[in-house]
Amino acid sequence: MATLGLIGSGNIGGTLARLAVDAGLDVVLSNSRGPQTLDGLVAELGPRARAATPAEAAAAGDWVVATIPLGNYRELPADALAGKVVLDTLNYYPQRDGLFPALEAEETTTSALVQEHLSGAQVVKAFNNIYFNHLLLLARPAGSPDRSALPIAGEDPAARASATRLLDLLGYDAVDAGTLAESWRFQRDTPVYVHPYAEDLARPGGLAQDPGSVADAAAIRDALAKAVRPAGSAE
Repeated sequence: MATLGLIGSGNIGGTLARLAVDAGLDVVLSNSRGPQTLDGLVAELGPRARAATPAEAAAAGDWVVATIPLGNYRELPADALAGKVVLDTLNYYPQRDGLFPALEAEETTTSALVQEHLSGAQVVKAFNNIYFNHLLLLARPAGSPDRSALPIAGEDPAARASATRLLDLLGYDAVDAGTLAESWRFQRDTPVYVHPYAEDLARPGGLAQDPGSVADAAAIRDALAKAVRPAGSAE
């Protein structure tokens, strides 16, 4: 049976772990605070889940999801991730991560930074543009008429195909947005970031109370096409 390794087990990581267990995958969770801090989540997930260190989760995963604050991306275990398909959920929030001049100037993308650090891995941007509760609520089996889609981007076509297989197992279609240079199209503050999956962002309680809205592959392609970079930014 295939295994999903998770480096970071917060809202997105924990949600992906639940979807993976439901799909029949084994899950190895990790965080920066130590395996013992994940005992409750592991108990909730059941016998398919265990906790480990980030390097151990990296080594165990047929796919590995990196879901940590961008400011800590250099802490990802590059040696353990060599040869792996790494799905990168990292978003740039300057107030949390500190200023990255190259990102401020739109000279690169968050995933390009991660790929540079993980030079021996194949990085695929995924799961960064959807609220974690919507990620859980909108998952559907393959062939469902109300199945949503998520964008992906990566340098290697085989790695993008591998990520597409994982998304399918977890309940989503994939929309291939191209290389990591194109991953800006679904970063924070773009039309495909959060909005397509929300029924009403203005509702009382905000995203926490929003039941979610189906966003199929056509809707995601349309939102990607509408993304615009600030004037004067790098192409």
